[in-house]
Amino acid sequence: MGAVIDKNSVPAHVAIIMDGNGRWAKARGLPRTQGHLEGVKRVEEIIGAALDLGIKVLTLYTFSLENWTRPETEVSMLMRTIVSVLMDKMDNLSRNGVAFRVSGSREGVPPSVLEALDRAVERTGKNSRLILNIAFNYGGRQEILSAVRRISEEVRQGQLDPQGITEDIFSAHLFTAGLPDPDLLIRTSGEIRLSNFLLWQLSYSEFCFVEKCWPDFTGEDLKEAIRTYQVRERRFGAVGARKESLS
Repeated sequence: MGAVIDKNSVPAHVAIIMDGNGRWAKARGLPRTQGHLEGVKRVEEIIGAALDLGIKVLTLYTFSLENWTRPETEVSMLMRTIVSVLMDKMDNLSRNGVAFRVSGSREGVPPSVLEALDRAVERTGKNSRLILNIAFNYGGRQEILSAVRRISEEVRQGQLDPQGITEDIFSAHLFTAGLPDPDLLIRTSGEIRLSNFLLWQLSYSEFCFVEKCWPDFTGEDLKEAIRTYQVRERRFGAVGARKESLS
């Protein structure tokens, strides 16, 4: 048993890079696709743990722009799985107060997947207990470029003064517009890098790198990451700043 979690300082927004499905499968002599299926099962447990902890936003790095380069059979399986899971789990998620959101580009996504994602967003839009933000067809650099292009067009049309562009205005043009920046980033599988994930939003986040591959990551592991977070002092670039309360 770890230390007791202080419910008054739980991170409001937790982002997770769910890494290691393929390595988990390889270590067991299984196909990579089986690792992804096991990883999907883990998501439900982590959502439940996030609800219990009182986390307000949970962002999961589900499919990156770079993932399209994987074998076609693997990508096709992932797309089918996303649609299937949304159909099977959406009612239960909605009953538990989960609002579904998608951050990423729609370009190149199969229509059946877009339809399933849009239906999930619409169906759960009035829920407020937890925002489940799926980073899908997502890339951090591409997100920033997209924001720059949109802002440039507004400047060109005279809708925005270049001197008036603030961090808040820039953030409002990102895929995550309206969401608070993550307080805590968790990455599984022992890798220590961001992999083009939320490059703007993670500027002042706390990082927690976990050795376990995603299919082995449990609700208790999430709680342990929260405990680690709670003993850190968040300074946001200042010296001796007091740890903020996220209640």
